[in-house]
Amino acid sequence: MSIPKNAPASVRIDAWLWSIRAYKTRSLATAACRAGHVKLNDANAKAAHTVVPGDTIRVRQPGYDRILEVRQLINKRVGPEAASHAFTDHTPPRPVLPALGLPQRDRGTGRPTKKDRREMDRLRGD
Repeated sequence: MSIPKNAPASVRIDAWLWSIRAYKTRSLATAACRAGHVKLNDANAKAAHTVVPGDTIRVRQPGYDRILEVRQLINKRVGPEAASHAFTDHTPPRPVLPALGLPQRDRGTGRPTKKDRREMDRLRGD
């Protein structure tokens, strides 16, 4: 996909993250920058920092980090197909967590007995 002729020279990082659909609203993207969940080239990014093609952005999502490389600058929210052309996703695959076979207790049964606690510790491997 070619870069449009009216593409901006630089875009604010919060606007770019919103336009590629990393966040639902621009205010959520701004709040993530303010909270330190967004890094631009391995440095904390404020919402007003500008991005240029070639920059690497690390976005903390619940449970994992997304690593995005800027390929194209857009400052308007576009469809998912067009948004996917604006970045390259270098996020490693998420590890599959093993399902623990911990026993489920009925709600309201109170504290486990000492025998139950020992059995749970044995199952956990403690």
